[in-house]
Amino acid sequence: MKQLEFHRNELQMNYFSDSNRKFEIDFYRYSALDTPLTFLTDDILLTMAKSMKYYFKLKKGNAKDNRDHYFLFQIETLDKSKLTRKYTYLKTVTPITPISL
Repeated sequence: MKQLEFHRNELQMNYFSDSNRKFEIDFYRYSALDTPLTFLTDDILLTMAKSMKYYFKLKKGNAKDNRDHYFLFQIETLDKSKLTRKYTYLKTVTPITPISL
């Protein structure tokens, strides 16, 4: 059994929300990837779950502006199923890179 299939019902994006729409807008604002976000979402969720992080990083090599971007999420464990975690997008953070003199 593949890892993604195993976690399919445990990891859920809050798809039908304003926060998810904002995530899509922010992702496409910064991402230079040719792959649509729809095909990346499950991998993003699995990566965050396995690493136990509340964010994922869009590396500067995959960004339009050649800067790292962190997409932050709120993680909520659902009362009905303690194994299910819902990810709700909060915001994007772009660290300021110091200027070399």
